[in-house]
Amino acid sequence: MLQSNAKWIYKNKDIPFDDWMDEIENITPLTKQLLAQRGIETKEDAIRFLSPKLEDLYDPENFYSIDKARERVYKAIEQQEKILVYGDYDADGVSSTTVLVKALEELNANCSYYIPNRFTEGYGPNENAFTEAYKNGFTLIITVDTGIAAVHEAEIAKQLGIDLIITDHHEPQEELPDAFSILHPKCSSSYPFKDLAGVGVAFKFAQSLLGYFPKHLLEFVAIGTIADLVPLVEENRILAYFGLQALSQSKNPGIQALKKVCKIEGNVTEEDVGFSIGPRINAVGRLQDATLAVELLMTDDMYLAEDIAEEIEQINEQRKKIVNEIVEEAEKSVDPLSSGVIVVAKEGWNEGVLGIVASKLVRKYDRPAIVLTIKSDTNEAKGSARSIPAFDLFQHCMKVRELFINFGGHAQAAGMTLPIENVKTLENKLSEFIHQELTEEDFKQEIEISGKLSLHDIHLDLVKEITKLAPFGMNNPKPVFQIDEIPTEKRQIGAGKNHLKVLFKKDNIQLDGIGFGIGELYHYITPKTPIKIVGELGINEWNGLKKIQMMIQDMRIDDWQLFDRRGMKHVQYTPYHKKRVAVVQNEVSAQETAITSIPYNAYHENLHEVDVLYIRDLPNELNHLKEIIKKTQPKNIYACYLIEDSAYLKSFPSREDFAWYYTLLRKKKTLNLTHELKPIINAKGWSKDRIIFMSKVFSELDFVKITDGVLYCNPNPEKNDLNNSATYQKQLRQMEIEKTLYYSNYDELRAWFSNCMKRPKEEMAHGL
Repeated sequence: MLQSNAKWIYKNKDIPFDDWMDEIENITPLTKQLLAQRGIETKEDAIRFLSPKLEDLYDPENFYSIDKARERVYKAIEQQEKILVYGDYDADGVSSTTVLVKALEELNANCSYYIPNRFTEGYGPNENAFTEAYKNGFTLIITVDTGIAAVHEAEIAKQLGIDLIITDHHEPQEELPDAFSILHPKCSSSYPFKDLAGVGVAFKFAQSLLGYFPKHLLEFVAIGTIADLVPLVEENRILAYFGLQALSQSKNPGIQALKKVCKIEGNVTEEDVGFSIGPRINAVGRLQDATLAVELLMTDDMYLAEDIAEEIEQINEQRKKIVNEIVEEAEKSVDPLSSGVIVVAKEGWNEGVLGIVASKLVRKYDRPAIVLTIKSDTNEAKGSARSIPAFDLFQHCMKVRELFINFGGHAQAAGMTLPIENVKTLENKLSEFIHQELTEEDFKQEIEISGKLSLHDIHLDLVKEITKLAPFGMNNPKPVFQIDEIPTEKRQIGAGKNHLKVLFKKDNIQLDGIGFGIGELYHYITPKTPIKIVGELGINEWNGLKKIQMMIQDMRIDDWQLFDRRGMKHVQYTPYHKKRVAVVQNEVSAQETAITSIPYNAYHENLHEVDVLYIRDLPNELNHLKEIIKKTQPKNIYACYLIEDSAYLKSFPSREDFAWYYTLLRKKKTLNLTHELKPIINAKGWSKDRIIFMSKVFSELDFVKITDGVLYCNPNPEKNDLNNSATYQKQLRQMEIEKTLYYSNYDELRAWFSNCMKRPKEEMAHGL
């Protein structure tokens, strides 16, 4: 039996299909189910979802004060004022900056862009940058993907005589900046969709400025929208859908060079953006000035684009190395037994990658994580946080807003700066909140399962049908399915054996399951045992051959399992099975406190059920082991005993052998084994042990007396059966024990253990 790592949640298993679904052509029952799970309730919504149209995007003029902002830009262009686009250093900020600058350049504006350095300036607008902009003659600043929390900076702009237009999508805080204009979907009651990415807001402003729909900017919108993990529904779905098409056909030198280093060919998918393009753009701002990434997207020179793309690739490799080093250090500070919020801090950590580190800690420990770098010179701690679904990090941090110098973000991700002395207080407060509100089950990561499939359900057309719901992302996740089958093969793959591959076959149907990072589960899959896996279906194409595979996200085994380790000299207790472990052996020995030692000769009435039972020694009586298994009802049995001297493999004397030997004794009346053992061995080919064994049996039956190695035959023995000898019986029992528990095949041994676990119905009723 194997517990899943995550909590499996089944999406509305029995949603009835409404009549309107039958009116849509070429829609299968599976698509109906997936649409219903996404809350689509009308035919019109279903068609809009399955066939996105640019015409369904909302009018930018619904944004509050967009007309005011537009006229201010027009005035600046007309009067040749200098306009500064002030962006952010992530993929959303870089793409937002690119979109607005390209739109302004198209309008012949005198514009430039500025992205703050994460390490010297931090996140968002800052006073020094605004002051420098003023000195350089800028009279209009437009923020993209940032600024909604810049209350102080807005006041500085006002004092300097700079008009500030804020375009942002981050959570508005209690006080809004006193800016010339704020374009924010959550600050615009008349704008229907509230979840645009920063680049989505910038694109809407660009559309308003240009006076037409700028399709040529959609490729940049797709990058920021997908990389920033905003919900891929409604407008974001449409923008991402057409943006991916634009990326696939892009003539932009920077995009082409980026696709080349990412080894992306053909149609660009949301996974290409999320796992290849986005991380590389993000890497620049994480380690240095993100201006390089904007230069890549802005350049018209293919040679320059290729040079920049190669430089970005090297930066990304460096980023990976730094992340791994910090993760290794951070894990040393984490108490795995704690259930509170993880807060780790150390001087010298690169603040640009701390969000990635926090994400890795959340995945490993199933707890919110805050990772901070200590800045002794300013007495500050600065970093990033990531959370679990059940804990709204933004709302809970806002309850202790006074602890921060700067704070901003979303429910699941945030950035912050606070005095070093407040770090421990923050950890205590958040841990207090989490203990008050969450149960142990809430900490588990969640996997939403769209349905169960059999191998017969899986075919190429099914996978193609699922792709109709793409692009997948937040609020429109790629469907996850469950498969319950017995694998025909299992392997550990990868240089470090870190990954798992299982193969399922049935009636000429074949499915590969690949689980990255779960290679250790190889050791927990026992022969002929059904396993439950959940994951996403995809197509693996190699040399023109298409094969369906499932990317395994989690695995579970509901049946009890037998791990056959018979004959191994050294068997370690497996770390994966941690709870309620017991060891059965002949003698009580010192074990870990979490492990119960059960000697065969002990009183077994008080035994309790256990998760894992290690059988280290063979019993002297099969019934002793039967009783232990019946009482403990183990979910996992490790048969790990070793026989040094096998009774079963020795030839057991026949009754004819006993008869011949007894006849010899009667004839000789006295037999000195010291002197006469060898002639018997030569005559019969028996071993010394066999002759001694037979002699001992005769002694117990009172046929002979043995004194100092000399056998004296009883002249008038009473009749007695060999079965009345304790030595004879013990040897028979030992042979039966070895035959049953050691020399049986896997199926026979499993059947014997299964039979031991059965309880009479009356006993089960009383126990219940």
